Amino acid sequence: MRECHVLPPRVSDLLVPLRELIIAMDMRDRMPQIEVAVAQNPRRPDGGPSPMTIALVFRILDPVSPADRDRLAAFARTHAVQLWLQPKGPDTIEPFDPADCSLSYPLAEFDLRMPFLPTDFTQVNHQINASMVGQAVRLLEIQPGELVGDLFCGLGNFSLPMARRGAQVLGLEGAASLCRRAEQAARDNGLAGQARFEVADLFQMTPERWQALGPFKRLLIDPPREGAAAVVAAIAASDHRPERIVYVSCNPATLARDAAILVHQAGYRLATAGIVNMFPHTSHVESMASFEWPDR
Repeated sequence: MRECHVLPPRVSDLLVPLRELIIAMDMRDRMPQIEVAVAQNPRRPDGGPSPMTIALVFRILDPVSPADRDRLAAFARTHAVQLWLQPKGPDTIEPFDPADCSLSYPLAEFDLRMPFLPTDFTQVNHQINASMVGQAVRLLEIQPGELVGDLFCGLGNFSLPMARRGAQVLGLEGAASLCRRAEQAARDNGLAGQARFEVADLFQMTPERWQALGPFKRLLIDPPREGAAAVVAAIAASDHRPERIVYVSCNPATLARDAAILVHQAGYRLATAGIVNMFPHTSHVESMASFEWPDR
């Protein structure tokens, strides 16, 4: 492969140089994968397009030899990319060149910058993500001071925009590392007093645990492909009903399953539904639906 039209052009242009680098390395048989992350930097003062930062994470099974260190450093400087090394699990990554690495993406509508590590989950398409976040926040119709829940909150991709609109946000996420990053992002963006984050296994939600969390006025749910069956079942079995729920999904099948529970068991009305073309040139889509409590 010499190019890939799904990738940003700068990343596609690295395919051949990367192949040449790997072939030349002493540890070419001890480097099973390379991950790619792309950050969008602040807009230039002249109003031109935001420059892109590319980070490459090399999974390594052995210590890097001095010769390979020289090769990696030369590659990073020649191609103006960040290089990270990952000797074990995702939490072991460390910057290689330059030593001081940072990545972030903007949510300009909310005057936010979202920091992340290259192994963190972020949406692959920053521009479409910004549009999706704006649409979700508008659908929630947040009023200042309301308590809003953000389930499967990750880095706070939806939490901080909702806080910027005046909500008091509780973000729940299964990964402690993402909660820490979300807390840091809230501090960096001056929202520490309006957004807090807790580690929670949302796949084990019960009506009792759900009842203890609220009462949420509004709720954002953004689960992985498995969906949020335990959450919506807990809502259906409790008397705590947010006035409005926005459900974002990367799997239309589990969204349809969970929507049926919200409508037929919990008593919500499906207000809107649509898709977001997050993954051009593929069969995958991001879906979004909003639900209203009928007594609203």
